[in-house]
Amino acid sequence: MKPRGRTDPTTEATTDPATDLKTHPSTSEPGPTEAPSTPRRVTASARVFLGRRKAVLVKLAAWSAAESAQTFLGGYCVARSLDDGFLRGAPAAGLLWLTGAAVVILLGAPVVRGVFAQLPHLTEPLRDHLVRRSVMHALRAATAAGPAVDTTAVSRLTSQTEIARDSFAGLVLAARSFVFVAVGALAGLVSLAPQFLLVVLPPLVLGLALFIASLRPMARAQHRFLDADEAVGRRAHITRTALRDIVACGTQEPTAVHNRRAIDEAAAAQRAMARWAAVRTLCVATAGQLPVFLLLVTTPWLLRQGVTAGALVGALTYVLQALLPALHTLMTVLGAAGARLFVILDRLTRPLPTPDPPTPKRGPGPTASAARATAALELRHVRAAYGPGARAVVDDLELTVEDGQHIAVVGPSGIGKSTLLRIAAGLLTPDQGDVRLYGRPVAHHSPAELAALRVLIPQEAYVFTGTLSDNLRYLRPDARRSDLDQTVRALALQPLLDRVGGLDRPLDPQALSLGERQLIALGRAHLSPAPLLLLDEATCHTDPVAEAVAERALRALPGSLVVVAHRLSSALRADRVLVLDGTRAQYGTHQDLLVRSALYRDLVGHWNDAQG
Repeated sequence: MKPRGRTDPTTEATTDPATDLKTHPSTSEPGPTEAPSTPRRVTASARVFLGRRKAVLVKLAAWSAAESAQTFLGGYCVARSLDDGFLRGAPAAGLLWLTGAAVVILLGAPVVRGVFAQLPHLTEPLRDHLVRRSVMHALRAATAAGPAVDTTAVSRLTSQTEIARDSFAGLVLAARSFVFVAVGALAGLVSLAPQFLLVVLPPLVLGLALFIASLRPMARAQHRFLDADEAVGRRAHITRTALRDIVACGTQEPTAVHNRRAIDEAAAAQRAMARWAAVRTLCVATAGQLPVFLLLVTTPWLLRQGVTAGALVGALTYVLQALLPALHTLMTVLGAAGARLFVILDRLTRPLPTPDPPTPKRGPGPTASAARATAALELRHVRAAYGPGARAVVDDLELTVEDGQHIAVVGPSGIGKSTLLRIAAGLLTPDQGDVRLYGRPVAHHSPAELAALRVLIPQEAYVFTGTLSDNLRYLRPDARRSDLDQTVRALALQPLLDRVGGLDRPLDPQALSLGERQLIALGRAHLSPAPLLLLDEATCHTDPVAEAVAERALRALPGSLVVVAHRLSSALRADRVLVLDGTRAQYGTHQDLLVRSALYRDLVGHWNDAQG
């Protein structure tokens, strides 16, 4: 089983595929209730980023200034075509002015091309910077102390950096367009009749002020939505990976409650974003559509002030064809993509986790000497259940593994053997009780210290692309060639070496059998400097002979060995055996347990029958 701590019994500590090596829990992302960081850090990072690209910004502004001129001429030509042409009975002059407006529109194509030519010089460096930052964050988090492995690193590296780039591109285009279009439109309104500013500016400023005031709560709503969306993803991952344990422990309903809670929070966050979208629509209506209405209502007054009909049509052109579209685009991008960009930048610009000191190497250092001074592993009154009200899979367990002992753990499938080893390794937190590694509570050890003290080899052995030598040295990069040769001899790995072409030939992980993968993981454990080895059915895909050779080789090392037995022959080789039956644990030698434990006698009997 895979029980969790008290805060969320169904939240599983995610482990790296190389958990059998030396990756351990580290810093996680903030939960949905955590407030977003101050905007100061994000804005400071933005200023530094943009300050290093002043040349690009100048070129972008130059192309955008041409867009201001285009906007100005568009409305002005329409006004002159009426006042100086059609309304005066001079259609030729009117057509000439309209032709000028059409030429201005056609000349907008090179302007757009110039703007888009400069845009990648801003967006691509941003994406590259965020990718580097995400990689550094993931690497630092993997070596920093913390309660859980960071499960959002892949999301930051892929989708979040891409969203940030696309959102930034949209924001630059929208903000640039609105600023320069507004300058051109307002200049055109003044040139036609200054009275237009009295009608257009108040609702424009009011709508913009209302929108700016709503940006921060919009960002909080976006932050809440992203957190809730990630929480749903985490719940799905937890449920999928722990499905067997959920069914075995009968905790389907508590798991469903947790999942429904995450889904309900995501739905509430989505509704909150929809409400802010309505506010954004109100802002657009106030700043962009209300000026049109006011221009129509105040037309009699404007005419009495000497404003011409052509000027009125030109003003409506500025508002409808320039200001309103640019305003709508700006508010849509800022309200959605802008808020999303702010939240993602807030996450990706957080201070990097501080890595722990390097893992101590094998030798007579303080860690090794302290390890030999006390029991390797102590569990005192340990209890773990999958959820509130669920039957405990480990209940009031007392266990001491002395330095140098070889312990086998047996019991029916799904009874809690893997849970016990994960608790011992510090990957799971029991509901109650005390777990100590070499005299200190396991929670007080940093990931680097845990890596120096114990190695957990799971059933699913991880092999990465590289040479066989690289894979074997993963836990001990400084291992000499003679150390590798000794491991090959001790575990009888020569047939594997012959098949793959030697220690220095690159491996194709897909070409290895499950048993060969497990042998490589066992080789890592044999080379590891850790004095406590925990094997969680790590030989289930090997044959009995290879299993016996591996256990004897690991048992011969200085230190302790705890094995979740796949075959009862492992129990025969152990100093003592721990039997888990779901209600209580029994501990003793093979002969003692044959007398005292009916379950152990049944297990041995079934195994003997299978061997016969």
